[in-house]
Amino acid sequence: MKQEQIDRINELYHKSQAVGLTDAEKEEQAALRKQYVADIKASLRGHLNNISIVEKDGSVTDLGKKYGNVGKTES
Repeated sequence: MKQEQIDRINELYHKSQAVGLTDAEKEEQAALRKQYVADIKASLRGHLNNISIVEKDGSVTDLGKKYGNVGKTES
């Protein structure tokens, strides 16, 4: 998400607290928030998919391959 979009989310929030929002602004705010949450989830999923655990026996478990469907082809 671009910084301008984050700034717009903040601007709409402050306006809603001060004077309220029009219906169009409420819709814009909802759409921007939805996109923000989706971007955060995708970022988190990407980080989690890159975690590997070294087991006590020395083997490495790649959690992205085990749980995140990383490296698997879709049928």
